[in-house]
Amino acid sequence: MELTFKEFLRGGKEQLSAAGFPEVDAEHLLAHVLGISRMELHNPLAVENAITAIGDITLIEENFWKLLDRRIAHEPLQYLTGIAYFRYLELEVGPGVLVPRPESELLVEAVLKNIEGRTGAVSVVDLGAGSGALTLAIATEAPQTHVIAVEKDPEAVFWLRKNVALISEDVRILECDVADALEGVKCDVVIANPPYVPDGQELPRDVAEHEPAVALYGGSTGMEIPQRFIVAAARLLKSGGFFAIEHHESQPVSIAASLAEEFIDIENHKDLLGRPRFTTGTRR
Repeated sequence: MELTFKEFLRGGKEQLSAAGFPEVDAEHLLAHVLGISRMELHNPLAVENAITAIGDITLIEENFWKLLDRRIAHEPLQYLTGIAYFRYLELEVGPGVLVPRPESELLVEAVLKNIEGRTGAVSVVDLGAGSGALTLAIATEAPQTHVIAVEKDPEAVFWLRKNVALISEDVRILECDVADALEGVKCDVVIANPPYVPDGQELPRDVAEHEPAVALYGGSTGMEIPQRFIVAAARLLKSGGFFAIEHHESQPVSIAASLAEEFIDIENHKDLLGRPRFTTGTRR
């Protein structure tokens, strides 16, 4: 049994590698089929118990190869397993919601640093919350916060509600457009990861063919929708409030110019590859 298991895992890795995909994806997929973690995949006893519980090695192999075929057809790994990892969180994701990116973790770090410098309860609004990755990272890592997640797309809201229910029910969900969100309300911090890819820009097949266009494309220049988020943030923030917005690597100058009238201390931040990735500012 163990030899067969090792053989088809090796075969899966070889098939992925030949198609240009990371071999490690095979481990994630097989662990998902077995109902164990990827780390447990390297524990012979955990694997044996999982196979015994399922009771049919042929069924396991068939399901594994079906998932491999779908991955090679460029379905996102996270959609196939139903799980995306973000900072310390395990989020449920699937078709209809953007897969959280590691680059966004740096934005969360900047926001958490600002929150640490504040006293008492801190009110945070996440504009365009998607799966809830940013919302829930801040809610769980900064327990002094009161967080509101704003999202208008029904498919994304489905996943947002699932993750809030699983991770932090204290988060309030508001299903509406950012332009209409929280009229008359002021908060301490606003975070935003709006659609910002310029229309027509070529994206990897995993993204272009499977992830929701409504969460990706920001208009002909990519700035049309981010500009709406900036206007909403300026309306929502108290004087001295903190704003962090993720954007396309080509947009730092445009973002800074859009912030200049209502914000000070505007600073661009780079991702781990040295690309401009998000900008922060303080409300005048």
